[in-house]
Amino acid sequence: MTTPDTELPVFPGDRDARCPFDPAPEYTQWRASGGLRKVNWQGHEVWAVSRYEDIKTAMTDPRISAQVAAQQSSAEHHGGNMPKLFPRMDDPEHAVLRRMLTKDFTVKRVNALRPEIEKMANEFIDTMVAGGSTADLVQAYALPIPSLVISLLLGVPYSDHGLFQEITGVLMSRTATEEDKQQANGKIFGYLYELVARKEREPDDALISRLIHEYLPTGELTRETIAMNSFILLSAGHETTANMIGLGTLALLENPDTLARIRDTDDPKVVSGAVEELLRYLTIVHSLVARVAKEDIEIGGTLVRAGEGLIMNLPAANRDPAFLDDPDTLDIDRSTRTHMAFGYGIHQCLGQTLARAELEIALPTLLRRLPNLRLAVPLEQIRFRNDMSIYGVHELPVTWEKP
Repeated sequence: MTTPDTELPVFPGDRDARCPFDPAPEYTQWRASGGLRKVNWQGHEVWAVSRYEDIKTAMTDPRISAQVAAQQSSAEHHGGNMPKLFPRMDDPEHAVLRRMLTKDFTVKRVNALRPEIEKMANEFIDTMVAGGSTADLVQAYALPIPSLVISLLLGVPYSDHGLFQEITGVLMSRTATEEDKQQANGKIFGYLYELVARKEREPDDALISRLIHEYLPTGELTRETIAMNSFILLSAGHETTANMIGLGTLALLENPDTLARIRDTDDPKVVSGAVEELLRYLTIVHSLVARVAKEDIEIGGTLVRAGEGLIMNLPAANRDPAFLDDPDTLDIDRSTRTHMAFGYGIHQCLGQTLARAELEIALPTLLRRLPNLRLAVPLEQIRFRNDMSIYGVHELPVTWEKP
């Protein structure tokens, strides 16, 4: 990847405050103009891939690699080996490591968690209601649910959630310096490396302990690899779902007819379809799926040279008229299961089944428990996360009338 021309557009582009659920307006022109678009992504000149079919090509062609420069883990400061990160690996090595993680995210495992997730959602709402008739929905509800769930799955003490939320905030920031990110990365690595050592001595039945006791003795995994992949799961497991709960709630408040259908239905298929459409419509992961060409390849009529980087413009792809009709409308009656909110191909989000379950529980539970939920401030005062790699709202002040 090369240093970008200062005239290149910065990616991702800011979403328009007048239409905060829509992708950056320039993406429409990028899709229509044909081919790929050179952009400045995190200080690198890369190709933005913005059309649905072009992303499918880029995410499945073996000439395109996931082995872009990953964040340094600070493993060297602990005298250990550099870890292998499954999102930054190609098959067959990627598949081997991914299979070690998947058994904790199967449909069967997630379905077994649903009653516990529902219990959490109701308890957080109980706490909100006990505290009055207003709250920041992000801090009171959207963030705690996925944070607690992923902590339980991994075996990370939830009492430490403030630390990993703070660290993730720095690493996801588009304005934090590289020095800030290196310090944050080292801090969370040190925390998880020590947690791995503790779980060697005091095992439990959660994912980190399972990895330690199944794969550390065989040499298939190192402590460093367990620690850093645990952080990837921990970070993604709360950051993405929390922002979908917050932004999804806001989108529904701005679309009251759709909100009422989700609130009043007893059909799980309606809820499931609504979640899929919200995932497509909002596409909060807007600047993280990076790739590099291993050899020359043509994508969408553009020649990408070996060594050049690509960034997958998922929000643009999910609003591509070639993918579905009337893409800028929120329509929970259509089938959008083939959207790209979780990526595409072999690197699709490992935790997507869990994320779907959390959304299918958190959104209708909130709307049913607080049927008159509404914004406590005008929409214009909401702070949107254009400054972060994962989109959403920084806060969501809401109010309701006590039952």
